[in-house]
Amino acid sequence: MRVLILLFTLFSLAFADDWPQFRGNPSLTGVATAPVPKSLKLLWTFEAGDSIESSAAIVDGVVYVGSQSADLIAVSLATGKLLWKYKVMDGIGESSPAVHAGTVVVGDLSGVVHAVNAIDGKGLWTFTAGGEVKASPVIVDDKVIVGSYDGNLYCLSLATGKLVWGFKTNGPVHATASVAAGLAYISGCDGVLRGIRIADGKEMVSITTGSYTGASPAIANSQAYFGTFDNNVLAFSLKTKKPLWRYENPQRQFPFYSSAALDNGKVIVGGRDKVVHCLNGQTGKSIWEFATKSRVESSPAVVEGRVYVGSNDGHFYVLDESTGAKLWDFEAGAPLSASPAISQSRIVIGSQDGKLYCFGE
Repeated sequence: MRVLILLFTLFSLAFADDWPQFRGNPSLTGVATAPVPKSLKLLWTFEAGDSIESSAAIVDGVVYVGSQSADLIAVSLATGKLLWKYKVMDGIGESSPAVHAGTVVVGDLSGVVHAVNAIDGKGLWTFTAGGEVKASPVIVDDKVIVGSYDGNLYCLSLATGKLVWGFKTNGPVHATASVAAGLAYISGCDGVLRGIRIADGKEMVSITTGSYTGASPAIANSQAYFGTFDNNVLAFSLKTKKPLWRYENPQRQFPFYSSAALDNGKVIVGGRDKVVHCLNGQTGKSIWEFATKSRVESSPAVVEGRVYVGSNDGHFYVLDESTGAKLWDFEAGAPLSASPAISQSRIVIGSQDGKLYCFGE
């Protein structure tokens, strides 16, 4: 028995730094628990065959990612070797896989949500929504929470794919749900930040933002942060349901499509103004900016004082979290709109020319 407990403990520690979903955790903060080497190099590249806008999930040493080639792909984190491919109905766009209890869930552009066995890539079930699925699934309490362009936020049984409940909004549900205190929060294309109770699908929070939003809300300390197509970043208190602050680049007004990372009281987010912005989480004041040569739609990941983010200028950047200074960059040569995933001291990100990159030492 002691041996079994020891093995279980070692196994748990080995994979305690998994990145099982979009932004790494249900609050969508984009903060990794795995240490990352200060000096990075390219370890391997995998050719997916078509554009990768889906952000990877990494669980138990396996990388799962979707491609516009209509494939859900599993590769070894250690070697980049293909383990299996699962063919979906249509291309996988920005929907990023979520992995839980041996099941991988992802949505495709035909509006079908797929559940696949994580070990062998065999299909388990499908659920057909009424519009394309660009949102990433979130798995909580053996339920799958995912939005569709048909305007619904769906709750499905992880075991069977059966509909538990659906909540109808007044616009496409593009955002990935952020989960906090039993509620699934979506920053809607209908200009409303909603909190839907996962237990029964009842709306518990409704905050009118007035802004069309493509970014997903990041939540920390009962506060939600997200960018909008009205060229600003918004912060709301989920307790008082009141706005905390609004930030807009005073020089260049462009939408914010990237989802924010939250770390050490900072809100770090990419903009279509070609800039990575770091804002004070309490005041919304700018702390630093880092300019790239194209729009930044990749959502930053943060670990140990460093920011990892892609840009549509074809570069993968590592920035100092305190100052925004560039510490390192890698030229991929094609837009990087997907977001980095971090596990076991390795970083994985896909590009729009179909390459999946892994960095480490």
